Amino acid sequence: MKQIFLFWALFFSYSVLAQDFDTHLKDTRKASGFFDFYVNENKGKIYLEVKNTGEEFLYYTSLARGIGSNDLGLDRGKVGRGKVVKFIQAGNKLLLIEPNYSYRATSSDPLERKAVQESFASSVLFGFEILGRKDGSFLVDFTPFLLRDGDGTAQTISMNRQGNYSFDASRSGLFLENCKSFPLNTEFEATITLSGSGAGPFLRSVVPSVEHVTVHQHHSFVKSPEPGYKPRELDTRIGYFGTDYFDYSSPIDQPIVKKLIARHRLEKKYPNQAISEPVKPIVYYLDSGVPEPIRSALFEGATWWNQAFEAAGFKDAFQVKMLPADADPMDVRYNLIQWVHRSTRGWSYGASITDPRTGEILKGKVTLGSLRVRQDYLIAQGLTGDFDSGKEQPHLVKMALDRLKQLSAHEIGHTLGLPHNYVASVAGRASVMDYPHPTVKLTDGKIDLSDAYAMGIGEFDKMAIRWGYEQFPEGVDEKKALNDMAKQLISAGYKFLSDGDARPDGSVHPQTHLWDNGSSATEELKHIMAVRKIALQGFGPNRIPAGTPYANLEEVLVPIYMLHRFQTQAAAKVLGGAYYNFGVKGDVLPVFEPATSKEQWEAFDALMSTLDPEFLALSPEVLKLIPPRAYRFGANIRETFRKRTGLTFDPLGPVEAASYLTMGLMLNPERASRLAVQKVYDKSLPSLSEVLQKMTQSLWKNPAISGTDYKAQIRRLNAVMYLTELMKLSQSKGASLEAKISAHAAISEIKALTKTASAWNAWVQTLIRNFEENPKSFEPENFHIAPDGQPIDQDYDWLGIDCEHEH
Repeated sequence: MKQIFLFWALFFSYSVLAQDFDTHLKDTRKASGFFDFYVNENKGKIYLEVKNTGEEFLYYTSLARGIGSNDLGLDRGKVGRGKVVKFIQAGNKLLLIEPNYSYRATSSDPLERKAVQESFASSVLFGFEILGRKDGSFLVDFTPFLLRDGDGTAQTISMNRQGNYSFDASRSGLFLENCKSFPLNTEFEATITLSGSGAGPFLRSVVPSVEHVTVHQHHSFVKSPEPGYKPRELDTRIGYFGTDYFDYSSPIDQPIVKKLIARHRLEKKYPNQAISEPVKPIVYYLDSGVPEPIRSALFEGATWWNQAFEAAGFKDAFQVKMLPADADPMDVRYNLIQWVHRSTRGWSYGASITDPRTGEILKGKVTLGSLRVRQDYLIAQGLTGDFDSGKEQPHLVKMALDRLKQLSAHEIGHTLGLPHNYVASVAGRASVMDYPHPTVKLTDGKIDLSDAYAMGIGEFDKMAIRWGYEQFPEGVDEKKALNDMAKQLISAGYKFLSDGDARPDGSVHPQTHLWDNGSSATEELKHIMAVRKIALQGFGPNRIPAGTPYANLEEVLVPIYMLHRFQTQAAAKVLGGAYYNFGVKGDVLPVFEPATSKEQWEAFDALMSTLDPEFLALSPEVLKLIPPRAYRFGANIRETFRKRTGLTFDPLGPVEAASYLTMGLMLNPERASRLAVQKVYDKSLPSLSEVLQKMTQSLWKNPAISGTDYKAQIRRLNAVMYLTELMKLSQSKGASLEAKISAHAAISEIKALTKTASAWNAWVQTLIRNFEENPKSFEPENFHIAPDGQPIDQDYDWLGIDCEHEH
């Protein structure tokens, strides 16, 4: 009797759930695909049908419409991290759960795998009340999942100190136009408004009403890739992005951390042929919103990658097409090169949606800032522009477009799995994954930009793609073949070093830099200084078109005056620098070798020459060219030199910026600490004390420091800057004890040098006395930094908004 009662109870329960399933779908339209969903436009709801609980798929968020501020990074097309997720039933709920694939067991033993799964937390991303059940499918109200800040936009705003915002349901809704379902993916989109207060300058510059920030957040459910993809393990000599995980089923004598590379699935149609068409090519689509001639430049640069895949044994494996007008750029099926507008110039990005289980790239997503090209044009304009000649200036546009070709190839390279390689320029133009400075030649004493940028993919890039994508015939020992490739790359003179080796101000490798050329940082610095001298000698009203306010000459002057900045950063790494590589045991390479004494002292001399008043002083002719800013052409604090002279151009502003750059690099606490200890490697190497003695001699013992002219003022500025940097070094928590002692000794020497009576010496003595009395609370001189420099740096305003009082 009890069994009969239970049967009818269950039958009645399922009947009610099935009835509820159909009831909720009244007045809805169905979208069929990977996930079926139902739209009730009258109620503003989406109902999701979940058929296969427990089946894993991928989920990621993106911004279909962004905020427009480079500093916030909330760009149109920004993609979030791909997550493996699955639905599981928990009583009357369906939970969307993210398993923890950072910790796994790849063993065939299910109990071994279970032990690892139960040892580490998973994450429930959302819970849904079950509205109905029918034929093994569940129905849930999916609307609350979409109407929330799923991409974490408010958190990003808060982390950047741009205000306190939260999701505003009353101002948010579904964007049904972009809610679609396809066989392999289902896409959702919502208009999300964040309301709040305390908007910072970045936000205020781009949002019409700063109390309410509205974006479009996109959600993608993607079917797991079909079986057959073969993961490839990382070789640090080549360098690939990828996924790391702990494999607790690893034998005791093997590493527990596994490192897989990120790459697209690419298979030969005819595996035993040396060159074969692919089963399915890698196709990238260029945003149709890109205008000409930029469109053609980006398209051409993108196609270069087919050269690399040909070297890897594939014919027409990499293709570029224009994105169809009716295509959704957020659709995972499209590898996308997207043209993004911001209020400022800024970084471009190459991102990917990757399966964290295997490293397989499912979607490449390139973001190119539209204002980038204008900065490249500005550099060319400052170097060789001649608007008084009466001739067109096509070479300025050509240089900017040639850089865009490089940029297109560079960012696509990231989406193919390749990181930056900042040592590539040692071997010429070996990789588009380096940051290329324009090659500026001096031909018959004139600046020549005819060969500013290389055309085509680099040799390192070809070898890297070969290593990551080449498919080996049956019977070939793949591990040995890949190792042989890595050795061939090294034998050919190519190396790989990346961001951690190049970006820090205190980094050490003498050949690993951003925006440099050549194998010798010191020699290239001397060359760039010579180029800069000629460019400044020819600088005048001819650098701007007719009708441009004279004050705008400053924007053209900045990148030319600071032309040496990147090579200064490079040369500074030679001082206290050392050569090393990512080699492995068995390679014939030096593991670690300090730069020679000769190399270090030559770099020191070149760096000190950037502090010479002859180098730093601007001519009276140039100084008189730049008046106060014109009406409605307010100065942009991030693109122009800071000043202490009110409305007028400050003759010492550029000097202060350039000197502070050099001084900060030479006396960087990490570099100083290496100098203080490097004699343990070789007694002939310069010590920090020896370096400081030479700096003190040059900056403090020149009689011209007591003069009254422009260059004497530069000398005093540099001297005080050096003293201030010594004070900071002596108190730096990042400096070694030996470095602090050497800095203190140099301060004492300067104190002894300034005991004779003079206004200048009295001021210096007061400064030192204030420091000595309370070094912990002493506030040094606040020197102005240089305007934002990198051609794709985080800068503030290209639209002419006067932001001087907002930043």
